[in-house]
Parts: sequence; structure tokens; C-alpha cells
Amino acid sequence: MALTTRKTSGAPPAPGRGGGSTAPARSGVRAALSGARRSLIGLLVLLALLGGLLAWGAGTDRTGWGPKLALDLEGGTQMILSPSLQGEDAGQEVTPEQLDQAVEIIRQRVDGSGVAEAEIATQSGSTIVVSMPGVPSAETRELIQTSAQMNFRPVLTTAAAEPVPEDQRVPEDELPEPAAEPADSSDPSWITPELYRQFEETDCTAPQSPEEREAQDADAPVVACEPETGTKYLLGPVEIQGTGIEDASYGTAQNSQGASLNQFAVNLQFGPDATERFQQLSERLYGIGQSTPEDPRSQFAILLDGQVVSAPQMNAVISDGQAQITGSFTEDQARFLAEQLKYGALPMSFEIQSEQQISATLGADQLRMGIIAGIIGLVLVCVYSLFQYRLLGLVTISSLVVAGVLTWLAITLLGWSANYRLSLAGVAGLIVAIGQTADSFIVYFERIRDEIRSGRSIPAAVDHGWRRARQTVLASKAVNLLAAVVLYFVAVGNVRGFAFTLGLTAIADLLVVFLFTHPVMVLLARTRYFGGGGRHSGLNPEALDAVPLYRGAGRLREPGTGDGLTIAERRRRAAEEVPPDRPGEPAPQDAPVGASSSARTPEENA
Repeated sequence: MALTTRKTSGAPPAPGRGGGSTAPARSGVRAALSGARRSLIGLLVLLALLGGLLAWGAGTDRTGWGPKLALDLEGGTQMILSPSLQGEDAGQEVTPEQLDQAVEIIRQRVDGSGVAEAEIATQSGSTIVVSMPGVPSAETRELIQTSAQMNFRPVLTTAAAEPVPEDQRVPEDELPEPAAEPADSSDPSWITPELYRQFEETDCTAPQSPEEREAQDADAPVVACEPETGTKYLLGPVEIQGTGIEDASYGTAQNSQGASLNQFAVNLQFGPDATERFQQLSERLYGIGQSTPEDPRSQFAILLDGQVVSAPQMNAVISDGQAQITGSFTEDQARFLAEQLKYGALPMSFEIQSEQQISATLGADQLRMGIIAGIIGLVLVCVYSLFQYRLLGLVTISSLVVAGVLTWLAITLLGWSANYRLSLAGVAGLIVAIGQTADSFIVYFERIRDEIRSGRSIPAAVDHGWRRARQTVLASKAVNLLAAVVLYFVAVGNVRGFAFTLGLTAIADLLVVFLFTHPVMVLLARTRYFGGGGRHSGLNPEALDAVPLYRGAGRLREPGTGDGLTIAERRRRAAEEVPPDRPGEPAPQDAPVGASSSARTPEENA
């Protein structure tokens, strides 16, 4: 009985012979190549813009070609300050609490962003030592020596910290125009077209420089920021100076009957003159809140050195000078705000007792050793990449070079714009980033190899591997960024520089992987050598023990299933596995339905 096969209409077409699949495949290839080229062009434009900006800054002597170095690597200036109280407290001894608050105020003035690597500390319980990289300018010296300025201003309007997009800003012909002279500091007539446009353009997500905050006029409206809540304020003129606060404390809030409200509050006590002015302010703001509850003009802002530290709403008329600020405070937040209100307005000035130039605390030897450690780590990563991935390792090396250039440009420009200074802790962050950056490439390359082992062609393996590796890379970098942000906000000093560098390199890594590494792999996968799985390409299917989906002679398998053998090959392998002492035992049956169920030897047929 002859065994015949019949082609049915549902049989899959032979690979490569589908008449209607060629055009979509070619279209997909063109789209992939076009997207890769656009990504590379975008990266080149970004590098050109950053490089051009740096060249312009260096050419106009606004910055140098390299990053600014911190105190431990460059040296700088050390000033010893002697504090003295002014006004009614003149001649009194400065308490340790006042001195600690003075340290925090000076730190905010000279290193508000936390990355300038300045060191401020008390000495002998009576003086303050300020160590700064480089030579401080005359403006910085004056800023350090002057007393803190605290004042109260009424709120005119509020907005989110981000600048208003240009297409959403108020048109020129609809900008507010004052109808008359302002009647009081809460009058909207203070808002001019120029002031409102400045309010829209102000970006409170970036820290304001001490010089910008110092330039605020007490008799004019200003735009101010509250970094804690990410809010932007347009404020009226100063109503009350901070020197009018006699005392500030914190504790649990109580209602009018004296019962605890189970939340923390900050208590203020004004002096005699400030009590009267605060009563007038509370009557006006409380009236606004009663007539229009959602009006932000029922709030008043407390500013320390031009920066909003709190903006409570007026909920009652206060005539006895005893105010209470409530909100969702933790105990630490309430304590910190009370200290700011109590000591932030201290009429304290500082006299520079001595000033001297100091050498680098770590010196050139430590910097050289740090650079050598980074070079050794980079060389080891490169050697491992070439050993593990052959010529594909060149993609890793070139990606590291691009990431290094991008990070160098960013650090140098940040030194110009934000006074960022690279310390030895920052150098350590860059060294750690080498391994983290290489880890992204390893995840991607291994996913491509897994797809090749599953039987996909190399171009298809690159596309499918990227879709799967992309999520892993994003999750990994999100964890790195989260760790860097937490470390930045809970640490001080050099540790903040390490966290800042770690976060910056994580962002650079994402840009390089998306705009360089993947586009280069897409282009290489369409070349003859890499796309054909060249011997030393790192993508050779034979070296990866890959079994193709279609193996010829009607052999077709799904990725990850089966062993890739035909029925005859399975039977021959089974026969070879039969022990020598049992030659007559028949081989396992694996024949299709309708075929002969026995396999005879020539001797049996005879």
C-alpha cells in the first residue's frame, strides 16, 4: 500500500515564497533604517548644540573647556566669620542655636543647590568657617556678611512652578492693566503687563541665584518661588519685616476650646508694633477669603532671603499678635519652620576675621589615582566586551565614548550655569557609571542573542530584542535615578555631588542607548557581515547554537519548541541509543498514521 500526501489549501507557504509579504517586509525595513538614521542625526544635533554652547562660553571667557573642580581637588579660600547681633540685641552673646541657624542661612546663600561643594561649619562655638572653591567674588563676600532678611508679603496670584508654554500665555492685548493706583499691598492694581509676563516666564523648578533673591525691592511687587511645594507666587510689597517676630515655637495644634487636633502647628508671637500691622493685614486677607474663598489673595507669604518658606491662608482676624500656622506638618517640618521664623530674621552680621588661600585637601595624587582607577575599569569593560561579543564589543566601546563626551559637556556647562563643581566623590560617581552604562548594553546584546538562539534572523532578532530589552533598561535606570534623587535630598556635602553625578550619568546612559546604541545595531543588522552572522561578528548563529526556524526538507519549527529533527533523524538517534546486548529490540515507533508500523532489517526481509 502506497503512502501519498496531498497539499491542502491550509498548508503554510514555503518561506520566502509568500507573494503578498514582500512589500510589507521591505516597508518595515525602510521604516527601521529611517528611524535609526533620525535618532543618530538627533544625537549629533544635541552634541553639536552642547559643543557649540561650550565653545561660545569658552571663547567669551565665561567658562573654561573643562569642569570646575571642588575644594578637595582645586583648593580655594577659607574665611573665618565672627557673628555679632545688631539692633536691640546688640552686644549680647550669640547662642549656639543662633549660630547653627546662621550656618544654614550662609549655606543657602553660597551653595543653595548643594553642588558647589562649599563647606560651612562652626568653630569653637563662637565663629563660622566658610571654605569655598576658587576665589569668591565681591558680591559673594557681601552676601556672606549681611544679615538675613525675612519679611511678610501678601499673595496676589499663584501658579505652578514651571514656566507657562508660549502658546498658552496671555496675548499682549489681554494682559492686565492697572485701573488705578493700588489702595493697599493686596490690590491687583500692582500687576502690570511687564510684571505678569515675567510671572509667566519665571521657572521655579530651577533654583534662583542668591543675587536674584537679594535684588527684590521691599516697596514693589515681586515674583518668588517656594521650592518645597513647587509653587510660583506673585506677591505685593512688604507688609511686615521679620524683625517684628518676637518668638516662634512648634507643638500640637489646638482648637478654640483647647482640645488637641492631633497635628503639628507653628506658633508666632509678634512684637507690639508688628502686632498692629498684622491685625490690619489679617482683617483684609480674612475679608477677601470670606467673600471669595478660592481667591489666593487670602494668603500671605513668609520670605527668607527672597525665597518663600511658607504661604498660609488667613482663617481669622488676629488682634493679639499670636498667630498659629497649621497644615500637614510632620514634627521635623514644624520644628524647621519654627527655627526659620525664630532665627531667620536675626539682625546678625558677620565680620571676616581672617581669610587665606588653602591648597587642595586631597591633592593631585588622589585625583591621579582616581583617574587611573577609572581608566582601569574602562579598559576591563572594553576587554570583556571584545572577548564576550567579538566585533560587537566595538559598539559598546563607541557607546561608552559617546556617553563620556555627553557627560563631559553636561558637567562643564553645569559648572558654568549652576556653579557645579566636580569633587572626588563626583569622580567616584563617574567611575561607578561606567559599569552601569555597560550593563545596559549587555542586557540589550544578550536579548538579541536569545532571539537568535530562538531561530530568528539577525535583523528580526535586533528588532524583537530591543522591544524586550527596552523595558529592562528603563526599569534599571529608573531605579538608579530614584536612588540618586533620594541620596541627593537626604545627604549634604560631597555625598550630594556623588548623587548628582550618578543621576546625571543615568540620564546620559538613556540618551546613548536610545539615540546611539540601538540605531547603530539596526544599521549593522542590515549589513552583509553582521546581518549574515559573520564569524567574529558576535552574532554568529552557529557559535550561539541556534537552530533556524526553517531547516529545509520540509522541516519547520516554532521558536523555543521541538528539537529541530525530522522523524527519520529521531528514529536513527533512538536506534543508536539501543544497548549492544539488546540488538533485536525494536526502535521506538514514531511513524505517521498510515505508514508501516515495523522497521525490518535486511536479514529479516530475507
